[in-house]
Amino acid sequence: MKLSLNGAGPTGLDWIKRDFASLSPSYSREYALVVDHAQGSEVWDTDGRRYIDFMAGVAVLNVGHRHPAVQAAVEEQINRFWHICLSDFFYPQAVELAEKLQAIAPMDKSTKVYFGNSGTEAVEAAIKLAMYTTGRTRFLGFMGGFHGRTLGALSFTASKAVQRANYLSGVKVQHVPYPNPYRPLLLGKQDASYGETVVDYIEEQLFHSMLSPNDVAGILVEPIQGEGGYIVPAPGFFQRLRELCTRHGILLMVDEIQSGAGRTGKWWAVEHEDVEPDVVCFAKGVGSGMPIGGIIAREDLMTWQRGSHGSTFGGNPVAAAAALATLQVIEQEGLMARAAETSDYIMDALAEMEARHPSIGEVRGRGLMIGIEFVQDRQTKERATELRDHVIQRAFESGLLLIPCGRNAIRMTPALNIERPLVDEGLHLFEQALTEAESAYLIN
Repeated sequence: MKLSLNGAGPTGLDWIKRDFASLSPSYSREYALVVDHAQGSEVWDTDGRRYIDFMAGVAVLNVGHRHPAVQAAVEEQINRFWHICLSDFFYPQAVELAEKLQAIAPMDKSTKVYFGNSGTEAVEAAIKLAMYTTGRTRFLGFMGGFHGRTLGALSFTASKAVQRANYLSGVKVQHVPYPNPYRPLLLGKQDASYGETVVDYIEEQLFHSMLSPNDVAGILVEPIQGEGGYIVPAPGFFQRLRELCTRHGILLMVDEIQSGAGRTGKWWAVEHEDVEPDVVCFAKGVGSGMPIGGIIAREDLMTWQRGSHGSTFGGNPVAAAAALATLQVIEQEGLMARAAETSDYIMDALAEMEARHPSIGEVRGRGLMIGIEFVQDRQTKERATELRDHVIQRAFESGLLLIPCGRNAIRMTPALNIERPLVDEGLHLFEQALTEAESAYLIN
């Protein structure tokens, strides 16, 4: 999206001017929101304007802004100590969080946990562990995937060309189409699902002509593709991919950075696929905005020696306390079930809107990870990117926070505990913005 300053008040505009003079131009801002404070699923800007939050800090605030239990855990830990370095010493907060993550891991076998500070660091750890364990150096990734911006993670990222421009890949990654049933790129066998078609392509074309499977350390994949468009993979994909990985000794590494921590109605989105990964990358929603990320991996894979990998700040005790409190809130308040219920409500509302609004090409998602793709024409599926951008900008100006994904889609990722009246108000504002956008772009 092209940044517009419409909607910002005088105080906000002053802060934006100072921001432009001080901060890197590499930050991609969606619209002119300058935050002053927030609570639950509501945000106020520096000019006192209130917004309904349907994006939760890019799917980070799964229990909402400033949940009392998380805030109390942070304050308690700050009053004890806030740094000592997990790579060199020990503290209970990291152990307790690791034990909780082991308890909810989507694997039956024993696991161990490594802590970093972010999603991209989680992916870097997964890359290094896969290389260390298998002795191989090649990987598979997927078109449309987003896994971070450090050079190793960026080697997998393939959602926007600008993210990779002028950078040399740090890891050898071969990209293949993601199993997007709405926009398939591959022609498959007559009776095969598109998920099976993608795996057939990997095995029958890629592994036959370009890359030996014996050189592949791991396949990194999002169980629901996030920035690429909130795409739910076609049926049959994950089962076939798991079988392929097992047969060739390749690690199946799932990026749950955006989809984890209960967002899809289960702890991890991969649980919907009824397969077990070898490595899970986590961050975002686990920490409620505190900087924490890492991997959960099968214990038999965690063979790397002392000093093979580490982090000065990874697993910081304050962030660990926030993460443990977040996971406890999700569990104790039944927020995964609540996310599923709210999802059904929103998806039903969007299905009704789809009948009234021809620009909606597809509504998809699981739990509170919902994507809406906009098109000029439902038959041709011509992308309606400018219309999508108009919806987001007008929604912001009306008091609703949304963000884009893919080339022409919007994501809805409110907190798992968002109240129903705020959902209704947000959906009303969304449809108002959509109606205006369709009128402006002559969609009928």
